[in-house]
Amino acid sequence: MLTPLTPSTNYLYMEHLKAELKRLIIRLSKVRYMNRWFVFLLDVLFSVISTLSVILFLTCFLYYRIPLNSGMVLCSASLVGTVAAIALFRSYANVIRYATLREIWRMLFMVVAKELFFAGIILLTGIFPDRIFLFHVADFFVTFTALLCFRIFLVNVYNVIQMSTYSKKKNILIYGIDEESVILAQGGSKVYMTDHVVRGFIEMSNKKKRFVLAGYSVYNAETKDDLKKIVATHNIDGILFPNMKLAQKEEQRLIRYCESLNVRVLVVPDMDELRDGTTQRSIRRIHIEDLLGRDEIHINMKEIGNLLRGKSVLVTGAAGSIGSEICRQLAKFHIKQLICYDMGETPMHNLRLELEEHYPVLKFIPVIGDVRSQERLDFVFRTYQPQVVFHAAAYKHVPLMEENPCESVRVNVFGTRNVADMAVKYGIEKFVMVSTDKAVNPTNIMGCSKRLAEIYVQSLNRSIQQGEIKGHTKFITTRFGNVLGSNGSVIPRFKEQIKNGGPVTVTHPDIIRFFMTIPEACRLVLEAGTMGDGGEIFVFDMGEPVKIADLARRMIELSGFRPGKDIEIKYIGLRPGEKLYEEVLSDKENTKETPHPKIHVAAVREYNYSEILPLVEQLTQYSTDVRIPEMVKLMKSVVPEFKSKNSIYEKYDK
Repeated sequence: MLTPLTPSTNYLYMEHLKAELKRLIIRLSKVRYMNRWFVFLLDVLFSVISTLSVILFLTCFLYYRIPLNSGMVLCSASLVGTVAAIALFRSYANVIRYATLREIWRMLFMVVAKELFFAGIILLTGIFPDRIFLFHVADFFVTFTALLCFRIFLVNVYNVIQMSTYSKKKNILIYGIDEESVILAQGGSKVYMTDHVVRGFIEMSNKKKRFVLAGYSVYNAETKDDLKKIVATHNIDGILFPNMKLAQKEEQRLIRYCESLNVRVLVVPDMDELRDGTTQRSIRRIHIEDLLGRDEIHINMKEIGNLLRGKSVLVTGAAGSIGSEICRQLAKFHIKQLICYDMGETPMHNLRLELEEHYPVLKFIPVIGDVRSQERLDFVFRTYQPQVVFHAAAYKHVPLMEENPCESVRVNVFGTRNVADMAVKYGIEKFVMVSTDKAVNPTNIMGCSKRLAEIYVQSLNRSIQQGEIKGHTKFITTRFGNVLGSNGSVIPRFKEQIKNGGPVTVTHPDIIRFFMTIPEACRLVLEAGTMGDGGEIFVFDMGEPVKIADLARRMIELSGFRPGKDIEIKYIGLRPGEKLYEEVLSDKENTKETPHPKIHVAAVREYNYSEILPLVEQLTQYSTDVRIPEMVKLMKSVVPEFKSKNSIYEKYDK
């Protein structure tokens, strides 16, 4: 006997039912697409039912006599014609909720094809020749309407399910009303914005008349107050930019307004980010690196790829910020093999996993080794026989090298000499060295050590060209400033400080730096390496310098905080060896143009290899013996423009 439901048990039953229904809705909201074969079967079913409906309508209302056996033949012919038409146009293969006008046309042609197949089969049977045109016209309209309504129904059901989960989602406006913005609102929202809901478009204009575009309202804002009113009225959490160029265009206006109103600034990831796996398939917040970018420097990557095709390439310092990105760029080309040389075990392991995942065809050779080890380098060159070398191994942190000057010389000078000498010994075609703007008028040990490395490879190249040393290796040097997001750079440091609640530490209120993205810098390195004939020092157009204090403020604002109120900016003074500004070229240097407008060649002082070699050997010996005073004095004599700043080595300046 069934137990009757009491009010309490009835309440519990209803709550359980609601919970189960909620779980079902959540599960359905996570379904990305309907199985294509299920869609195929439903299309066939609706098509055949449409034919049957036409038969019944003609029979019942127009007194159109169709024998039972003829009706069976018609339904069978409809089935065969439908399957053939669907297979031909593959209408089932598309995700229905992303359907566009093109898909409606495809479905229209599919129904036309069905009727043609249908008519052909009927004519072959000879069962139903009379008034066949009327029948097919009716069948066409009913079938097309049924399939169209089926798809509209599915889209609406999906939207209702999605709407039921919107309570936890953020309301956003899409910037602009061009085609890219409209496409993003209609289809991209389901791809990129799983946690966001599009509430309309926004334009920065003084237009007062509102209108609707693609089913969404278009809002106009000219001032910060206009934006504040829109945000408050419609509960807007963020503004989404379809691409980074539009965001950079509004850096000083809309983005500034958003920062002050604590409105998120979002952007759709570009194809490079998605292709390289550096981001998830979703919109993301705009980073300071995005806004620091200049007009993109275009590189002929196809030409570079052609020049490196089939070659064996060695990258030293391969696991570092610059070295690893050079490896990523090289992996896209059809090179023979990529030899990655670095002394860091863990970063090398991570690089290996990344390259093996994204470039499974690439012949990747990870080598743990130190550029100070001549024996290890000799083994690598002898065993793997590289043809091109990108030398990115270096110690680069200014204060740390100021405290450890001997290691700076041993790695940056002696290490560079070791790799360069091996390149000559084993007949390497090109040797591309990664240098820094800190080598220009250096004020610290690190910068001077990189300048000495430049001098050595240049003098070696000159000696080869003059026939003093047997070989054909072309030595090329590239200089650029700070790279955004590199290991130990200021931006990751600021991010960590902001995450921890501050303060954000800046050395000096007037300190400025040049910035470039890591991929951009590495592409320029590859470009310079391929265009160089040997002996050049290529310098890159670094754009306008950035004031670090302003950089700190922007990063705080982009994180949703107020500088000086929520998070403090603290000035801690210049670090040892640090100067207020960096140079790409010294005052005594001039530049020559190259085929690339953003790459120039520095006309620097030339050194004789016979003069430099004993000096480098002496420096190496001093560094090995840790005779710091003698080493620093010698560095300053070889590089007379080396004047220490905020350093204990100022006393050695003449």
